[in-house]
Amino acid sequence: MSAPDRPTTDADSESWWAAVQDRTLMVNACASCGRNSLYARPFCPYCWSEDVALAPSGGRARLYTWSVVHQNAAPFDTRTPYVVAMVDLEEGPRLMTIVENCPIENLHADLELEIDFREDDGFVVPVFRPAARSIGKEPR
Repeated sequence: MSAPDRPTTDADSESWWAAVQDRTLMVNACASCGRNSLYARPFCPYCWSEDVALAPSGGRARLYTWSVVHQNAAPFDTRTPYVVAMVDLEEGPRLMTIVENCPIENLHADLELEIDFREDDGFVVPVFRPAARSIGKEPR
């Protein structure tokens, strides 16, 4: 992967990005302590065990925090405004992502989200959108 708006992969992240290309979000699951983490790496950041493997995520999350980007430099300027967010996956890890298909005024902490995938020039990236069951719900 070598476009300016694509991530650089390494031996640790290659299989994670390969799963994303197949439209599957993965988390790093530790068999020793039972905790999940991101990003993919050969050890658990909690107990340091090397008994970790990628496991599929259900793709459900809650909005933790966000920022609306109104201006950016190329190649990221073509989609402004957009919402950069930190989401808490149901499996535990927090992930930086983009929230799409949600009016800015509907964003609120703890908003229920679900995974979606956007394809840019043949490369798939994970994004999130409001979960169908959360549309029209008031913030808690």
